[in-house]
Amino acid sequence: MNQAAEAVQKPSASPSALLYEQPLNERMRTFLRLEFLYKQLLYHSEQNSPWASRGSITGLLDIVAILSRGDVRGDVLKELERQLFILERLRSAQQVNEERLSGVTHNLQTLRETLNSVGPKYLQELRDNEFLNAIRHRSSIPGGTCAFDIPEYTHWLKQDFTRRSNDITRWMEVVRPLCDSVVGLLWLVRNSKQPSRQVAVKGVYQHSMNRDTASVLIRLTLPADSALYPEISGGQHRFTVRLMKWNTNDNRPAQSDTDIEFELTVC
Repeated sequence: MNQAAEAVQKPSASPSALLYEQPLNERMRTFLRLEFLYKQLLYHSEQNSPWASRGSITGLLDIVAILSRGDVRGDVLKELERQLFILERLRSAQQVNEERLSGVTHNLQTLRETLNSVGPKYLQELRDNEFLNAIRHRSSIPGGTCAFDIPEYTHWLKQDFTRRSNDITRWMEVVRPLCDSVVGLLWLVRNSKQPSRQVAVKGVYQHSMNRDTASVLIRLTLPADSALYPEISGGQHRFTVRLMKWNTNDNRPAQSDTDIEFELTVC
């Protein structure tokens, strides 16, 4: 398994913290959704269960649906080029860890070359797959992939794990270069800035960004035992965080009425 695939399976925050993320543009929304689905796909693909195989197929088809809207591959390649340009400029800066910089640069270059090599029609194999197309068409119906709806799917799910795993791995290879590139880019974005301690006064925090800096992602961390969760609204220039009290009842969540410390990273 390559570095990007390993990274996506590791927790993005320590067990002692609750991490929330909020994208600030459409490209970042797409990247986070792809990473979310890729995590599911990688997890289910390793589980020896027909239900896990169903989860793998659902995740794969959702990834294909996202990648079929617009030129996502082109957006990822542009972002890889942009990040490589930024990293190259860092070489002349003082107090730069040359070894680590070279490692990150090499990883991005490898991702770029691999994604370039698959070509713009990389999804055609999955689009032409009649078996996957039958599942995709029925998936729009609640319960539409039930055993009696697609007998071929039911038959495939009854095959041994090795057969199902080999098929899923083969189909995953089609989207892996792009998904791994997205994982690599998100890792770089998340590690581009250091967190700062902030206080939400009576549960509210407002932040204005430097207009000369293009921020794309908000990361907010609360203690693991916190009974609060954030609602984040805003855009690339300013945003507001409201820390809400979570409860298991059917009552509407209420905003915290006390001052709350948290960690904030604006990437």
